Amino acid sequence: MNLLKSPVLVLNQNYEPLNICDVRRAVILLGRGKAEMLHNGRGELHTATLSLPIPSVIRLQYQVRRPFIYRRLSRREIFMRDHHLCCYCGKETRELTLDHVVPRHQGGRHTWDNVVSACIRCNHKKAGLTPHEAGMTLLREPRAPRPSPYALFLHCTPLEDWRPYIPWLS
Repeated sequence: MNLLKSPVLVLNQNYEPLNICDVRRAVILLGRGKAEMLHNGRGELHTATLSLPIPSVIRLQYQVRRPFIYRRLSRREIFMRDHHLCCYCGKETRELTLDHVVPRHQGGRHTWDNVVSACIRCNHKKAGLTPHEAGMTLLREPRAPRPSPYALFLHCTPLEDWRPYIPWLS
């Protein structure tokens, strides 16, 4: 793995996890005095004239305001919301499909409240019918996930150096 592409945790001035960037961007922020290094867990980066520590966690020198991050409606997000389980039979599988509870040809919309994950077998059984017409029941009603400032971190594997700075891992 290219060392300059390694992930670095970026904290806001108040130590709130803000973002994940690569080592190259973190070194630029450090060099310009816009951030300070809190943890160096990877050694040093050598150039022709100097040797720089490779950061693992940096903190910005200024506070960044950011709005809540609303999660996009996508296959990946639906599967994560449903914990990779079929919403009809409860089977855990990585071979899931998307299913519209009220089929689109019957006026169903492509929204968080109408899209669920379904195994291939249940999706074929339900076909273009509503769950009631197909004689199937949903294990739980679909709904939009609540906005979370930490949604950015759901898709990455945190490094051990990040543990003290990410509250839900401790």
